[in-house]
Amino acid sequence: MDISFKRITIIRKVRPKESSLNEDLQWLSQSLGLFGERDREKSCFRVFLELLKAEKEGKILSSDVLAKRAHISRGTVIHHMTRLLESGLVTSTNKRYRLKVQDLEGLILGVEQEVYRVLEELRSVAKEIDEDLEVQ
Repeated sequence: MDISFKRITIIRKVRPKESSLNEDLQWLSQSLGLFGERDREKSCFRVFLELLKAEKEGKILSSDVLAKRAHISRGTVIHHMTRLLESGLVTSTNKRYRLKVQDLEGLILGVEQEVYRVLEELRSVAKEIDEDLEVQ
């Protein structure tokens, strides 16, 4: 699997001691920076969950369908989709949305691969800079 993410924020969060499916999903989503502190109603999280469910069903959803399923306005869906598209987690075809991965484990593996690619490039450039500055 080779997935390129544009912007992922990884936040170190303490996993709840007493976990449930919902708690684990929220922890994972928060750890990936999928929604911020201002999203008090967790509308981005709800949109993400609907996209995850749709992936399982093999469906690609419009913003209208996402709004109905997540019980939020279409404008709110569009706002969150813009952010999720910018992150690279979601793709859009003919004004319909879907996750770039089929499951959460695939998502994490893709993020891991992307982090390693970016770190390797940073290491290479840092080495070149050190050599140019004769620091090494």
